[in-house]
Amino acid sequence: MTGDSPPGVADRGHKVVRHLGADDRSSTRVRIVDAALACMARQGLGKTTVDDIAREARFSRATLYRTFPGGKEAVIAAVVETEVARLFSSLAVVMGEATDLEDVLVAGMVECARRLSSHRALAYLLIHEPDVILPRLIFADMDRVLFAAGDFAAPFFARWLSPDEASRAAEWAVRIVVTYLADPAPGTDLSEPEDTRALVRAFVMPGILALRSTAASASTSASASTSTSASASISTSTSTSASTAASSDPFTNAKKGAVS
Repeated sequence: MTGDSPPGVADRGHKVVRHLGADDRSSTRVRIVDAALACMARQGLGKTTVDDIAREARFSRATLYRTFPGGKEAVIAAVVETEVARLFSSLAVVMGEATDLEDVLVAGMVECARRLSSHRALAYLLIHEPDVILPRLIFADMDRVLFAAGDFAAPFFARWLSPDEASRAAEWAVRIVVTYLADPAPGTDLSEPEDTRALVRAFVMPGILALRSTAASASTSASASTSTSASASISTSTSTSASTAASSDPFTNAKKGAVS
């Protein structure tokens, strides 16, 4: 595989940007989403009301409900969707500029760690209302997070890896980021490229090499098995054909008749 960016990778980045633009259909929507984030960073989700959000955005309650008829729940859903789109947009830029597999892993993990660790609303919730965030990071909800993030990141890794390897590498990277942000390890800061590169070289790249080795061995075994089966089939076919040809050859049959 080459390191050139296939059309799908570039398209993925543009789709993320367009998706964000589609979500932010108006300045009203953006202001309400950003106002909700400001309120959550200051007092959390539980204490934030529709009135708080409207006041922060400098809109009336009527304007907020016209934009989000579902009220607070609809606003929070829009906040999550918008923030994910913003994160993916920034990741698409840095990962699209990477020139090799190690660089794309490091770039994506560092950008993700920097944006999440500096997210004021998320930081408040993790400290004061962990019950809002932590359930999303375990069991089936975590699987959905990994699938969505892996689905986004895999095309960037696919410049150097097979589809299966790219998906596995994306999942490993996401798991590492989530684990280290939820429970930071002393001496390791994923927002620092040097720390992240050391982590990638120690744990991620060896895993990818092991995947490649396993895949290559499986491919070699499959090829050998196919070759052996093909040889046996050819041998059997040749023997059968020779026997058939002999029994139908007029000269041979004539000799058999003369002997008898």
